[in-house]
Amino acid sequence: MEEQEPKGWSPYLAGGLAGLLLVCSVFLSGNYFGASTTFVRVAGTIEKVFVPDRVAQSEYFTRFAPAIDWQWMFVAGVFFGSLISAATSRSFRLQTVPHTWRERFGPSATKRGLVAYAGGTIAMFGARLADG
Repeated sequence: MEEQEPKGWSPYLAGGLAGLLLVCSVFLSGNYFGASTTFVRVAGTIEKVFVPDRVAQSEYFTRFAPAIDWQWMFVAGVFFGSLISAATSRSFRLQTVPHTWRERFGPSATKRGLVAYAGGTIAMFGARLADG
């Protein structure tokens, strides 16, 4: 017997709600969604613990001063909101290699991890290069 995939949220409902959240964010705070600057700020915060002088001398970190701001809270909200969404749709499960990946590329968790890391690195580099 084949395991049936749990039914998640409707992509139309989720997309519509995300769109409304974006409109509210811009209307109320004047800020658009974003996450790449949060990565820089978290890196700066961690580096500040170990080498405080280097962060103070870095023009890049001076521009993006390590701080917990609205964008940091947005990224934390995405994480916790995803957990709540998965729990309410009863689709949460821990798995290292999803079924669709396994069918196409095989069962190697290491291979999937390396490809995910490379993809994330390229996406983050592009986002930071575009000042996003």
